[in-house]
Amino acid sequence: MRCRTKLFLTIPIVAVLLALSSAESADKFKLKPDARGKNCLNCHVLFQEKLKNPYVHTPVRTGDCTGCHNPHASGHEKFLAAKIKEVCLKCHAGILPEKPVSTHKPVAEGECVKCHDPHGAKNKFNLLQPGNTLCFECHKEMGERVSKAKFKHPPVESGCVNCHSPHASGAAVKQLKDQVPGLCLKCHDAKKAVFQNMHMGYPVAGAQCTICHNPHGSDQKGLLYNRVHSPFAKKMCNQCHSLPSSPDPLKLQKTGFELCRKCHSPQINEFFSKNRVHWALLDKTGCLNCHSPHASDQEGLLKKPMMMVCGQCHADTVAKVKKAESKHPPVQEGTCTACHSPHASDQPSLLGEVSVIDVCGQCHDWKAHNMHPLGPKFIDKRNRNLTVTCLSCHRPHGTEYKKMMFFQNSTDTCTDCHEQLKG
Repeated sequence: MRCRTKLFLTIPIVAVLLALSSAESADKFKLKPDARGKNCLNCHVLFQEKLKNPYVHTPVRTGDCTGCHNPHASGHEKFLAAKIKEVCLKCHAGILPEKPVSTHKPVAEGECVKCHDPHGAKNKFNLLQPGNTLCFECHKEMGERVSKAKFKHPPVESGCVNCHSPHASGAAVKQLKDQVPGLCLKCHDAKKAVFQNMHMGYPVAGAQCTICHNPHGSDQKGLLYNRVHSPFAKKMCNQCHSLPSSPDPLKLQKTGFELCRKCHSPQINEFFSKNRVHWALLDKTGCLNCHSPHASDQEGLLKKPMMMVCGQCHADTVAKVKKAESKHPPVQEGTCTACHSPHASDQPSLLGEVSVIDVCGQCHDWKAHNMHPLGPKFIDKRNRNLTVTCLSCHRPHGTEYKKMMFFQNSTDTCTDCHEQLKG
């Protein structure tokens, strides 16, 4: 775990603490001079195999079982003297920064034994598995992506801990050992010609490298994300930015959708021919509210998975969906565009280019329903301006009731409009 220098500096301190702990334990339980550890092994005979491992936890090696366990009774499993995290931090307090910015989930939950064997192991630091194998036990999706990637980031191949702290980071999110780009520049020299040539002479040393590059692995050269914007792929940076020799080379030539209109004029003109245009298209940031201008792992060059992109503004809807007992499958799958047009529409709520009933009918055969009258001839009595549609009874994202109904049972649903049925 790349903290070797720090670890070596703390060894004398840890050794002293262990010695004191052993003395305290022996005195506390009034053990006979030759009994430390031996009494335990009289019953735990299979534990002898643990002692044969190349890496054995110091208290185990010195026979100080009572450094961690209470030999008589305990309120914690395995007769531990305290919670796992408290027992470990008694000696290993130095592994956590004073003010962590991000903490590894097992550490935060006090589950040190999810990564370490507290007695002995075949791997350094008593790790349950060697290197990245251990990390990918939990981060399975990441492991699969890295293994399938055509181009792999060398630090990832040699060990996740090259960039991430396995316990907690006092410097950056995601347990990174330093902020980006500082972390990247420890290996990539921005002053070298090869770095500058790869970036077409633009001053990107202070940029967020992960906007364009996948830090783990990719099918694209240069570890660019798998989907690359055409002008960026062709190194035509000056299509959007000023020339690298200009006073402000990273400045965009135009703002908002006007920048994208240079190439995507037919699509953008079509958007503005609609009655309703998504507000995200209209502000100074424009298309870049949702799309990456350089590269992305998402379809349509979205900055993040669709639900996360939409959730940046529609956080209340996403929160309700998470709590809903009955969820609409497209929402569960994060495909908001199954029902909504992301740019513009003639329909309310930016629904697709058809009515609510037809949108629902793309997946649901509403004619096989109970044949409640629907359509423009029928007015919702709760609001005379609204037509009776599927949304008169169902909430499109999800509710706490079955079939995404507004009410718990069909009687309440019917009498919400048909008051004469009450009583």
